Amino acid sequence: MRRMAAAATLVLSLLTPVAVLAAGTESTPMPPDIAAKIKAFGRVINPPDVAAIYAPLQEQEPYKNVRVTRDAKYGPADRNRLDVFAPEGSAGGGRPVLIFVHGGAFTGGDKSRAGSPFYDNIALMAARSGIVGVNITYRLAPANPWPAGAEDVKAAVRWVIDNIAAHGGDPKRIVLMGHSTGAVHVATYVSHPEFHATDGSGLAGAILLSGLFEIGQVVGEPERAYFGTDASKYAERSSLAGLLKTKTPLMVVYAELDPPPLELQGNALKESLCKESRCPEFKRLANHSHMSEVYAINTADKSLGDPILVFVKGGR
Repeated sequence: MRRMAAAATLVLSLLTPVAVLAAGTESTPMPPDIAAKIKAFGRVINPPDVAAIYAPLQEQEPYKNVRVTRDAKYGPADRNRLDVFAPEGSAGGGRPVLIFVHGGAFTGGDKSRAGSPFYDNIALMAARSGIVGVNITYRLAPANPWPAGAEDVKAAVRWVIDNIAAHGGDPKRIVLMGHSTGAVHVATYVSHPEFHATDGSGLAGAILLSGLFEIGQVVGEPERAYFGTDASKYAERSSLAGLLKTKTPLMVVYAELDPPPLELQGNALKESLCKESRCPEFKRLANHSHMSEVYAINTADKSLGDPILVFVKGGR
């Protein structure tokens, strides 16, 4: 991961908004001391450094008043696993559902790691807010190239549709969220109907955090590992064209200190959607970096968490 911090490789890596909610309500911003540390890192992708800042601010297991189901199998592969975080007393059903897809430059990452609060923090935020949170992991490149990620997202969405009522969730109120590589897989799922788990996308919305949507514009080792080396296929394997056609409501986010290609592609997607009279919920997350935007979720810094909750609960 360290190699991705170098300026020459920023464009290869994939792992929101001024902090303002709907109706003009301000959310809690990043504390100034943390903002200074994140700014000092610059526009790099450095998970260990950012994790060291945010891990002490996160809850540790066991999580009070939250029912956690670990490693439910949603498909045949070893990495077809997901965790469900449900509020206690949610067996009656009807709660919105947030599915999170992690990043990792197509070749790494996981939904959780022993001794780390990431990415439990995202599903935990959901559960503490009356939402059923689901964290998934998926097959990795180069052993599992395109479209393995989208196929796994499809299988996970299908599992949630079929099983989430038993955890208190409403299968008709599913929002799918991906960060970095996870955003690429979510965007592919939404934009390519052949990967849909049901008629339409089966989603109430999709949140794309710091993703790439036109693959041919950013091609390095991680992208070649997943999308292949045949550049003639990059356009059809990209998601921009399909995102302009989807009826699924979208939220598009990037961080102020994201690598420049992610900023460019986030803005380009927003502008393209607006030209189609389909402007998405759009956030540029002030002071945050590629990793801090997700590591800060479920801390006192609610600059991304609050807009996510508003979107998931339908307040857009």
